[in-house]
Amino acid sequence: MKNIKNMKKTAFSLLLCGMFTFTSCSLFEVDNYAAPAETIQGEVVDVATGDPVLTDQGSEGIRVRLTELSFGSNVTPNPDFFCMPNGSFQNTKIFKGNYNIRIDGPFIPLIREDDRGVPIADETKTMDISGVTKIKFEVQPFLKVEWVSEPTVTNGKIIAKVRVNRAVSENDFRTKIEPMGGYNTSFLNVTDIQLFVSYSSSVGYRSRDDRWSNKIEYSGSTFGVLLGKTITIESLGTIPSGRTVFVRAASRINYDTPKGSGTRRWNYSEPTEVVIP
Repeated sequence: MKNIKNMKKTAFSLLLCGMFTFTSCSLFEVDNYAAPAETIQGEVVDVATGDPVLTDQGSEGIRVRLTELSFGSNVTPNPDFFCMPNGSFQNTKIFKGNYNIRIDGPFIPLIREDDRGVPIADETKTMDISGVTKIKFEVQPFLKVEWVSEPTVTNGKIIAKVRVNRAVSENDFRTKIEPMGGYNTSFLNVTDIQLFVSYSSSVGYRSRDDRWSNKIEYSGSTFGVLLGKTITIESLGTIPSGRTVFVRAASRINYDTPKGSGTRRWNYSEPTEVVIP
């Protein structure tokens, strides 16, 4: 009887030791994966002029999407990130690997498929990211938005003179977009001009003060006769004297990128600092 009790104690002890050993392996297992530390630095420029494609720093701006190809074709893309207002982007937390790099913004889409999903063009880039990797995208922006002259101030209101031109010809736009299906001539319509005002130098749709920002909207193709002409737009309200603000002009066409996303992205002017006397 005593021997049976001793045997039971020994078996129970062995079981506890086994459980502790197994648990210890799980609890104290070392994570051998290094933290993501590679960097990608990019710029987006107008293929015709070499000028940066100015954008908004947010989801209405230029979206950057990385897809690591090391795990096969059915892989989920990395979390999207966005360009800075000057059309450049950087991400310093990337795992080393081979990636497809795609951007979407106020320019001719890099990936174009017909309405059956058959590829027409793929101008994305595939490359290894290791250390500091640099990349340049040359694209065809929809519009060129620029100041005609420096904004002025009268009685706390900013008066801005803006010029909007097409940065891609109507014929080239149609040649690239029509094969994707569902083409409509209204895609080329300029729908609005925005004057964004903010205390922040990254002024834009995502960083604007609604008390002073203003817009002019256009229906149908009515803006067509104003392409290349001087448009005057004033800020709203009265900006207090002694303040320093930043302004940018923006304009967009009636076309969403990516197709079907419902996001119509603005092309921007340079930001300008304005001191309110």
